[in-house]
Amino acid sequence: MPAQPRSPHVAVIGGGPAGLMAAEVIARAGLVVDIYDAMPSVGRKFLLAGVGGMNITHSEPFEPFVGRYRARAETLRPLLEAFTPDDLRVWIHRLGIETFVGSSGRVFPRDMKAAPLLRAWLKRLREADVRLHTRHRWLGWRDDGALRLATPEGEQAIHADATVLALGGGSWARLGSNGAWVPLLAAQGVEIAPLQPANCGFEVPGWSDHLCQRFAGAPLKGIGLALDGAASRKGECVLTEWGVEGSLVYALSASIRERIVDDGEARLVLDLLPDRPLDNVAVALAKPRGSQSMARHLARQLKLDGAKAALLRELAPAEAFADPARLAMLIKALPLVVVRSRPLDEAISSAGGVTFEALDKGLMLKALPGVFCAGEMLDWEAPTGGYLLTACFASGKAAGEGVLRWLEL
Repeated sequence: MPAQPRSPHVAVIGGGPAGLMAAEVIARAGLVVDIYDAMPSVGRKFLLAGVGGMNITHSEPFEPFVGRYRARAETLRPLLEAFTPDDLRVWIHRLGIETFVGSSGRVFPRDMKAAPLLRAWLKRLREADVRLHTRHRWLGWRDDGALRLATPEGEQAIHADATVLALGGGSWARLGSNGAWVPLLAAQGVEIAPLQPANCGFEVPGWSDHLCQRFAGAPLKGIGLALDGAASRKGECVLTEWGVEGSLVYALSASIRERIVDDGEARLVLDLLPDRPLDNVAVALAKPRGSQSMARHLARQLKLDGAKAALLRELAPAEAFADPARLAMLIKALPLVVVRSRPLDEAISSAGGVTFEALDKGLMLKALPGVFCAGEMLDWEAPTGGYLLTACFASGKAAGEGVLRWLEL
């Protein structure tokens, strides 16, 4: 009897959203797919990201959505057009998970949790005969092209017809996303932009002991924040013992990081009362305060107290509190200088990675035919709000389809 043709075997390295999506696309075409992940279970960063509410994507119109990817917007456009935020929601619904749009336009699973989504997804992958191998850490390639994997039973060599690398960026090393792949690919001649922290906090030099001890961890809600000279954004952030972090800071983190590189520091401007115009604030401050303390006057006239009042006292010159007009201007435009980002491993995500110039349109490495890359290990970044996950899913799908085209299936 003639031998039956062998189905191609594809190895997916990394069990995050990009790797799992690539595996699903490839397995659906009938190929043999093995997923290898260094951690004891897959999707660990995905699960941790969902602890405070699984923000899966965003509902804003497509053009502003694509614009969130800044310098890589046009590069990612074809991937996002092929798997839009709406497509992602439909895909989730087919897993039996309902979604809803929050007041900010962010999209969440109905129960706000990541675990049920991941469980349903892994069930579907197993039904498609995708095999999961945990505690399998990728070590690069042998001279004959086989993949080297460190396993509980010792090093193994895996021969695959194609490989998808979905190893994440350089943040949250404890969850497996540690950037250890950088020297392995660089040694093969792959162009890699240096990994940098994205969606991260920034350090402020010289916080007083009073601010650190009394207000570290305190939220600043309903404020405006701008990088000097740019339009202000409204939202919230958090004071820390070393500076500031939180969603409003993350939204500007790429621009702040670039300004620090250029100038050695970034000058931010805070509006502590964005819903009150300057003249209204000035009139309120000009009212006689009699024997009231300034703290009581600010709280009574402007409802400015707690962390906001502490930050004003920290950053405004002492003499400004005797000049209502000047103090009003500072409340509306309080300067804050940050000098460095927090370490990469503390960041929510990372910038840098495998450049798109090192890839073909199917996300295959030009230097390594048959090896594809997806997810956060690629050189793009985006703010929080569902943009990170959407691009990971979309790039995983694109890499999976790239594998099928390369294998001519």
